[in-house]
Amino acid sequence: MRYRFAWISGTALMLSACAAGPNYHAPQTSALGVPATYSQGDSAALSDTDLATWWTRLNDPALSSLIDNAIANNLDIVQAQARLRQARESLRQANASFLPQVSGSATGGRNYSSQDAGGRLDSSGNPIGGGSSNWSSSYSARANASWQVDLFGELSRTSEAARADLAASGYDLANVRMTIISELVTNYVQARLAQQQLTIARETQAVQKDNYDIAGWRLQAGLVSSLDEQQAKAQLAQTNASVPQLEASLRGSLNRIAVLTGQAPGEATRTLETPAPIPVATTQIATGIPADTLRQRPDIRSAERALAAATARIGVAQAQLYPSLGISGNIGTTSNAFKDLFSLITGGVFGNVAQTIFDGGRLRSQVRSQKAATDAAFAAYKQSVLTALEDVENAMASLDSARRRKVEFATAYDASNNAAILARSQYQVGLIDFQTLSTSETTLLNARNSLASAQSDEVLAIAQLYNALGGGWQNMDDRPPNGQNDEQ
Repeated sequence: MRYRFAWISGTALMLSACAAGPNYHAPQTSALGVPATYSQGDSAALSDTDLATWWTRLNDPALSSLIDNAIANNLDIVQAQARLRQARESLRQANASFLPQVSGSATGGRNYSSQDAGGRLDSSGNPIGGGSSNWSSSYSARANASWQVDLFGELSRTSEAARADLAASGYDLANVRMTIISELVTNYVQARLAQQQLTIARETQAVQKDNYDIAGWRLQAGLVSSLDEQQAKAQLAQTNASVPQLEASLRGSLNRIAVLTGQAPGEATRTLETPAPIPVATTQIATGIPADTLRQRPDIRSAERALAAATARIGVAQAQLYPSLGISGNIGTTSNAFKDLFSLITGGVFGNVAQTIFDGGRLRSQVRSQKAATDAAFAAYKQSVLTALEDVENAMASLDSARRRKVEFATAYDASNNAAILARSQYQVGLIDFQTLSTSETTLLNARNSLASAQSDEVLAIAQLYNALGGGWQNMDDRPPNGQNDEQ
């Protein structure tokens, strides 16, 4: 029996080396339509270190502290971490199928039996007429083992798919973390922009209040008509009306920051209510080449792992078309006395082969269905690649636009500031009318706001570019294995 069992096991192991279904190979960049270079930007390689903590290049300690809190406490990240743990346990469950399944049972008890020939009992309840009653004991112990031989790779392909799913979950976690960081930077910059625009509005209110007072004095002196006073009043009211909107925008950004860091709105962002400047952007960012983006973007790598899992499941479906082999065995003992329980032991080893003969085409339909799912996974993978390249190109265009607009708005601010100073002094001495003064100061207000918006747009474009390049997850604790093809 020993040799027979070894022969069965050895034959099964040799057959199991032939896994059904296609072996997965990661698609080449040429099949994905990836160009050699980007249309603009610095093609110098960007290291993982630079990408991992790109926000520190903005030199804003408050922002860096907020991001640390978000990474530790954001609830979207917590959910993604839980999904990663779930995928890890799914892989353990798949790998457990390679091992024999062993179960055991034991019973023990006493049995009662009675026999009454006449069916009568005396006053004490004892049988009359030769009846008898007996107590007996019985004990048993049994162990069963079963092992499914991986003849055509159903188990190995299932494990391969589970490994790919685990890696995809890791990249999904990385993508969530990357997105949260980008969103936090966006709301932080928008909050600082709102504070700067509030400062501009309040400084403008003071100037326009002075103009209103001057128009009133000139009206009382008979130097101008009431038109000047009404125009000054309307201008001041319009500026006053912009303040509540800016305050609401600031509050909305602060509330979002609180939630992103896993806290309730209100006290969590109280320290951020003190105005601070918009972060200063770096001057140069290396973008690398498109092939680098495929390696750096976790959403692309997640899609690639999803394609690997779908390919492996073709093998799972195909293996079900072929015979399955199982080996089982049992060992047990039974006795009427506990001390003799192991005096006689019985057992056996069995092999069974099963093959589906007719199922109405269900199994073959499952194979075709999984092949279709794999085609869809490839299309999703290619789509994620093209979308990532689009994100990088758009971010570079936005950054270039913001920087050029910032230069022009800086020039416009200097010129409009000088014009407003001259107009204010000339109006005070009666050389120009109030309409000319109003126009110059409206131009100055617009220039100041536009310059602040361009400064914030530059930082937001940098955040958009780093996010498009896949920055922000390279130093995470649950980082998936390196390399695009993460098969183990």
